[in-house]
Amino acid sequence: MTIWLVGDGIVGRRLARLLSACDVRQHDPRREPTPIARPGDVAVLAHPVEHAPLAHGFALRGASVVTVGDDFDEAAALLELAPDFESTGATLVVGAAMSPGLSGLLARHLAQQLAVVDEIHVALHGTAGPHCARTYHRSLSRRSHGWHDDEWVDYLGGSGRELCWFPEPVGARDCYRADFADPLLMHVAFPEAHRISARRSARRRDRFTARLPMLSAPHAEGRIGALRVEVRGANAAGSRECLIVGVAELVGTATAATAAAFTVMALAGELPSGAVVAGARDIDTDAVLRHVESFGVRLQEFTGVPQGA
Repeated sequence: MTIWLVGDGIVGRRLARLLSACDVRQHDPRREPTPIARPGDVAVLAHPVEHAPLAHGFALRGASVVTVGDDFDEAAALLELAPDFESTGATLVVGAAMSPGLSGLLARHLAQQLAVVDEIHVALHGTAGPHCARTYHRSLSRRSHGWHDDEWVDYLGGSGRELCWFPEPVGARDCYRADFADPLLMHVAFPEAHRISARRSARRRDRFTARLPMLSAPHAEGRIGALRVEVRGANAAGSRECLIVGVAELVGTATAATAAAFTVMALAGELPSGAVVAGARDIDTDAVLRHVESFGVRLQEFTGVPQGA
């Protein structure tokens, strides 16, 4: 069985290192529009262009697909391919990045500690490579989708300022609504939640210039990024609880670790057929998180107890 890696950016290169023990081959859709794959193979789509058409091509070959992306409309298009993968017994993992992806896994980790889940709130800081930085920049100028009181609501990108505390060394950052796929995929994984929101950190200049081209060339990779996932609900006794977990890590590193974890499980046949979303009940979240940690990502849970106490 072969892993077909599409994309040679920061995430693609780190994925190749993490999966070096497997048979990893690069696939360039510009040179080979038709995927060369067999049933049992796994393709990891970590390139910046649309994923749905290429994922459909791999589905016709009977191969499983793991996608790394955060576009709302792209995620919706990928979910529609579920019947194509079910018909061949293959798996399509939609959203295997830091967010969405690791965010859904952490949300399920917290939800397992509650009897009822009402709200899920995600905040993200940092970017991976240049394309990620451009997408991050544009997302603040687009409509932001949120699940509020059991219906979809569109918000103005860059609105809804909220001070979010991330794990150190990132600390507190102002975060705003933005256009990315986490609310959609969280809703698929947690249909019982009444409110789901997602925000990204930004400076005042980022919000004011979001509708313009980037004023300077995006960096190869930013400083340490962070992810914060907050789940609210009730315990078995009916008491209200708010649980928080997070990660402080280079976004490219955390994304590669998440994608590699899903790839290893898909290769071993440990994921259900059809479309799979991180945090869904039909996957072994604890097993995926163990793989993520084995690839060097440290998870941090907020306990409310001062360090050293």
